[in-house]
Amino acid sequence: MNQKVNINLPNGIELYIKREDLLHPYISGNKFRKLKYNVLEALRLEKEQLLTFGGAFSNHILALAAAGKENNLPTIGVIRGEELENKVEDNPTLLKAMEFGMQFKFVSRAQYRLKEEGSFLVDLQKEFGDFYLVPEGGTNSLAIKGCEEILDSEDKIFDFVCCAVGTGGTISGIINSAANHQKVLGFSSLKGGFLSDVICNFVTRKNWEIFSEYHFGGYGKTTDELIGFLNSFYENTGIPLDPIYTGKMMYGILDMVNRGLIPSNSKIVAIHTGGLQGIKGMNQVLKNKNKIQLKYES
Repeated sequence: MNQKVNINLPNGIELYIKREDLLHPYISGNKFRKLKYNVLEALRLEKEQLLTFGGAFSNHILALAAAGKENNLPTIGVIRGEELENKVEDNPTLLKAMEFGMQFKFVSRAQYRLKEEGSFLVDLQKEFGDFYLVPEGGTNSLAIKGCEEILDSEDKIFDFVCCAVGTGGTISGIINSAANHQKVLGFSSLKGGFLSDVICNFVTRKNWEIFSEYHFGGYGKTTDELIGFLNSFYENTGIPLDPIYTGKMMYGILDMVNRGLIPSNSKIVAIHTGGLQGIKGMNQVLKNKNKIQLKYES
């Protein structure tokens, strides 16, 4: 569903949000798209369980747990941070994933960095048996295939398609399926310019650009300015955004519009990739730091 954002924008520009966050209560947004064909492949290969990697408030971890439960596939989550093992009850994301039946393996940050090493994966197979591996964040060729289905024929009216960028999978699918006249704008939630190289592994088109100046300190980082912006946006539109991905994207879009970097009379669609489940945990962190909190949760 494309929802028009009824806020005053200059130069006749119109902004819409594609509410991918409404696809599913737990497998929402881009996670629904990324996991669709991976789960089908696991079933085709007759794999008996799914294994993936993630952090304390990972949308991907919870989505995989929910997808596994819906498809009668046991799930294993390799979680970054040994200290979390005794804190599951205090973590809304991990607690819900556990309720969906996910089994956890907590590892140190040093071990976690080995997640793509063959020897580490062999050790996991020895411990858990054969599994279908879904990479951290879910990005692989099957995820790209799923994300190519985000845009449909109704979206061809837009001049710009905007997307938050983490691992690069979602935007790669959008780039591949965008209409010839459309420009795809990506807003990175991470520091550094390496994402363009990652995306080039999945796309051949040149209809895109990544903006890396709206990360607010890097992945998982927020500021009072960003949280205040999200609260104001919610009060004015009724649309909740997460502070890790879509909130930074929306801040970037409106900043570019107000700076005159988007042509007059353009129609923009921003992809709402979900991530709202992590807000409760984020608010806990902000409260513990005596910081301003979001006025909404999932």
